[in-house]
Amino acid sequence: MSNAAGGALGFLYKSHIVAKPGYNRWRVPPASIAIHLCIGSVYAWSVFNPPLTRELGVVASSAEDWSLSSVVWIFSVAIVFLGLAAAFAGKWLEEVGPRMVGVVAAFLWGGGFIIGSFGIATHQLWMLYLGYGVLGGCGLGLGYVSPVSTLIRWFPDRRGMATGMAIMGFGGGAMIAAPVKGWLLDIFERAPEYLGTSEAVQTVVDGGRLFAETAAGRVEVVIANAAQAAELGGAAGVYVVGTGSTGAAGVFLTLGIVYFIVMMIAAFQYRVPAPDWKPEGWQPKPAAKGMVSDNHVHIDQALKTPQFWQLWVMLCFNVTAGIGVIGVAKTMMTEIFGSVMPLVVTAAFASTYVLMISVFNMVGRFFWASTSDYIGRKATYMCFFVLGTLLYLSIPYFASAVATNPSLIYLVGFYAATMIIFSMYGGGFATIPAYLADMFGTMHVGGIHGRLLTAWSTAGVLGPLAITSLRQMSVTSAIEDLAGKVDPATFAETFGAPLTQLEQLVAAKTVTIARLMEIAPAGTIDPTPSLYNTTMYCMAALLVVAFFANLFMRPVKEHHHHDEPELQAVPGE
Repeated sequence: MSNAAGGALGFLYKSHIVAKPGYNRWRVPPASIAIHLCIGSVYAWSVFNPPLTRELGVVASSAEDWSLSSVVWIFSVAIVFLGLAAAFAGKWLEEVGPRMVGVVAAFLWGGGFIIGSFGIATHQLWMLYLGYGVLGGCGLGLGYVSPVSTLIRWFPDRRGMATGMAIMGFGGGAMIAAPVKGWLLDIFERAPEYLGTSEAVQTVVDGGRLFAETAAGRVEVVIANAAQAAELGGAAGVYVVGTGSTGAAGVFLTLGIVYFIVMMIAAFQYRVPAPDWKPEGWQPKPAAKGMVSDNHVHIDQALKTPQFWQLWVMLCFNVTAGIGVIGVAKTMMTEIFGSVMPLVVTAAFASTYVLMISVFNMVGRFFWASTSDYIGRKATYMCFFVLGTLLYLSIPYFASAVATNPSLIYLVGFYAATMIIFSMYGGGFATIPAYLADMFGTMHVGGIHGRLLTAWSTAGVLGPLAITSLRQMSVTSAIEDLAGKVDPATFAETFGAPLTQLEQLVAAKTVTIARLMEIAPAGTIDPTPSLYNTTMYCMAALLVVAFFANLFMRPVKEHHHHDEPELQAVPGE
């Protein structure tokens, strides 16, 4: 689309936002950080997992409530569309400039939240997928790529630091969003109708569901234990399904409006440097031998090089390893340590854990990207893969050890290992644009970066798929194992149905590991902390593959470079 075709929207195009001489380049990073802080709230998605999986039951999941696996996939869809939108918008970004892309991102991300709020309010899962997943995901992709190539051109003297700044806000989005979402959920939530204690209220199981007889007739109910009821300030006992609210719909609507306003203001702060601009007093250094090129590769030609696909595999596997864990971080911390250390790992502790993930994700982006300016991109990625493999292998050790010996040292070890992992996860994102600029030049780096983000889309499917499916296998196996140890008469008395209906009771969420542990023989080890062990071994294996992809990285061959006259046509880039 040409500027002329833009008509009334011409003021959004690149030609209208070229900075005048003397413009302070440090005015650009705050705008990019603001947009990335808004879209980076996607990393706090796991805060929504508990309320969305009990939207009808509120205090506990009811039979009709969405499962954790179906809710986690909303996050995956958003990441898939992030990568697809970034890939398709790469060339468009280079043509129209960052302001236009930022404005469209604001409409998609803010609007996606608003549509998602209606989906939650009407309990239509497809609207949540469409709003937050598809439209919001496209907004993520456009908002993500809009500042990257612009900042690389504003800071040719510090590429790593520039991309670290551009992407730092994305990692820090959850740092603000996690507590804000929790605060808003508290404001909007409403406790369901309380019928009485489980001893006082007579309940029956019908088709795997739990019902209670009231003066108004039979109603579906859930039984909340003391911990579940305490979250809403209530008492343990029987609650009526569909009479309360988790507050998720109100939170989505509020965030959609706020994000739209902030992103629109930030998009209008974008400026691009004039074609012949360079930092005052800065002279380009001769290209270092080996891994930094002073040549340029066209966006379409880049896809024909092995280097692009090596970087694609590196980003994909690094993200797959981290993204599956981020999506269920709060749940994982609660399941591994909550059952064996309930006084330490409280709901507040788990929420703080999500916040710290965001802190390390954000700090890692700036730290590792800036470090790469000094030690090189290849060496930086070597650190990610070698150290990451060792840390992923340490998590099953901490989880298994704490199950038999609930010592604080294992919690500290797990906490430290995951924080370093998340710093490198963020660092991988922030360093990859500079790695691309080193390999392919800066002329088309925005578009090439957009296409490389399809690796993120792929990882957005692979990571959660691996962690949920492997976890579900472990859960099924653990429940069957525990059920085999439980007295059949006690089982029937507790759940109102015989052991032969185990599968149906599990499907209706009536039988869980936690409830089986309540009637398991003394000395039975809780299997919950070990549910993620297999997943961690798989993630470590992925990083080993990525290590070799980086190990064999070589400079791009000369026949892929632009011809000299074409380079002269774009001075300063």
